[in-house]
Amino acid sequence: MKKVTVYSTTTCPYCKMLTSWLKDNKIEYTEYKVDQNPFAAQAMINLSGQRSVPFTTVEVDNKITDRILGFDLNQLRGVLS
Repeated sequence: MKKVTVYSTTTCPYCKMLTSWLKDNKIEYTEYKVDQNPFAAQAMINLSGQRSVPFTTVEVDNKITDRILGFDLNQLRGVLS
């Protein structure tokens, strides 16, 4: 099973588009609002090397297999299909 984690902010329109797409496609995910959670913000920076959102990780067997920066539908579809 794949575990999806989304790092977002409350004001990011692409973050809202991403989470709406995940919901519409019935993909379960955990979301961290990095503008409200400094620990999540630091975790995102450690994983991505930057502060850009949305940032999504996909884990399989507790190992991150994919890191997706931005709302990249082609990459998301490929990883989550």
